[in-house]
Amino acid sequence: MRRVTKTLTAALASAALFAGAAQAETFKWAFQGDVQTMDPHGLFETMTLSFQRNIYEGLVIRDTSMELVGALATEWENTEPNVWRFKLREGVKFHGGEDFTAEDVAFSVERIRTEGSDMKVVAGLIESTNIIDDYTIDIITPSPNPILPLQLEIFYMMDKGWSEANGTAEATNVKGDDQGNHANLNANGTGPFKLVERQTGVKTVLAKHEDWWGDAPTNITEVIFTPIDQDATRVAALISGDVHMVYPVPVQDWQRLEDADGVKPLAGPEARTIFLGFDQDRDELLASSVKGKNPFKDVRVRKAFMKAINIDAINEKVMRGAATPTALMIAPAINGFNAEMNEKREAYDVEGAKALMAEAGYADGFEVTMDCPNDRYVNDEKICQAAASMLAKIGVKIDLLAQTKSKYFGKVLAQNDYDTSFFLLGWTPSTFDAHNPISSLYSCRVDGLGAFNLGGYCNERVTELGKMIQSEIDPAKRQEMIDEAAQIHMDEVGHIPLHQQPLSWGVSDKIEVFQRPDNAFDLRYAVVK
Repeated sequence: MRRVTKTLTAALASAALFAGAAQAETFKWAFQGDVQTMDPHGLFETMTLSFQRNIYEGLVIRDTSMELVGALATEWENTEPNVWRFKLREGVKFHGGEDFTAEDVAFSVERIRTEGSDMKVVAGLIESTNIIDDYTIDIITPSPNPILPLQLEIFYMMDKGWSEANGTAEATNVKGDDQGNHANLNANGTGPFKLVERQTGVKTVLAKHEDWWGDAPTNITEVIFTPIDQDATRVAALISGDVHMVYPVPVQDWQRLEDADGVKPLAGPEARTIFLGFDQDRDELLASSVKGKNPFKDVRVRKAFMKAINIDAINEKVMRGAATPTALMIAPAINGFNAEMNEKREAYDVEGAKALMAEAGYADGFEVTMDCPNDRYVNDEKICQAAASMLAKIGVKIDLLAQTKSKYFGKVLAQNDYDTSFFLLGWTPSTFDAHNPISSLYSCRVDGLGAFNLGGYCNERVTELGKMIQSEIDPAKRQEMIDEAAQIHMDEVGHIPLHQQPLSWGVSDKIEVFQRPDNAFDLRYAVVK
């Protein structure tokens, strides 16, 4: 299979809608939580990765049509079943003035394998690299992988020399106890903006990279990002003119922005699915009143939890009707979505849930801690509170541990040995393909798969299907495999899908922005008028 890209410069021609950009400007914006690290291999999280994308770049990127185009690679070709050859862009400079070459690609591949990396799901796709010359590199995969380029957009390249000189040849530890890692607080990318100032939890300042190889409609020369955790304060900052953009905006505040002068809500469907998950791996839960066994290993308990959660009520009461309730772990925008299967959800049935709990030996319920972020997803803590209230009706007492996302991710991810018994998480497939959640969320945690399968759900057939889907090129056969994996996962209640959350931004009339369906913010397309 041969794949040759359009150049990014040509793709940007489609951004003529931003024409007429004025003089250079400062752009100010706020999010509900801070960027967790400057290390591009430190955390697999959309907000952090999308912020870093303005500083660092991968071999490929998406344009305003969400088409994959070349970034640090100009073209690529599947020369053998297990080999992808990438031609690299010549003349690219890192922010420190260093040349970008194939050595940096090979180094970055090895860096994502290190202990502190949260990008091992990408590392598992690559067996090795082979440098052909300074601007040509082969990426060898463990098995045929016709969709590899789609899987590389969030894999950013680091400068080998800079990393080694600053003692950061290994990735930052996401636990948050490695603030001394140089790449956590500093950056040296090839992207359109460079890091000027980093005050963790306070602000991050970027400046235009004058020697950037690309072209873009943005007229921004300075970016000031400020985390503002309180919803009301964040919205007030937009209305007062202190910032040009904020997100997320609670859906209940959309009307407030509609009524205010000079600002507006910017909403749309997001490709992110919000779901609940359980520890199905340990023989005894870490945080539960049940001792000597794990109730979540019993599918009857998982199914009871599913029946007890009223997703329509969560949408109506918490999300104000703006979410899209789902039975699947992927959104309609994702390749492989099956609308017919999405109608096959366990019905809300409290009495049926009670009967299942009694049948499993938990007629009186039990107590369990639920991990939840309070500054990552739209109304995340409120969703967890609603779920806790619903589960109380079947005798389950939820001890809700809602924390800022830095503490939440530091607790529940692989580097802290998946320290969670019951949790809420959101996921947007970076490839916009169903293979991504199958391999990342509900494949067994083996051979580099299941890196974000926090609860350790494991069905060997699902894992086998994930591997087959990755290499299958026949669309019909591939869809059959996707549907089979989804059906098994659904029957076994591997997770409890809730909804696709809405994109929910607030913007000033003084700016133009491009709103990606994965909720990533791309400064290349932001224009201050």
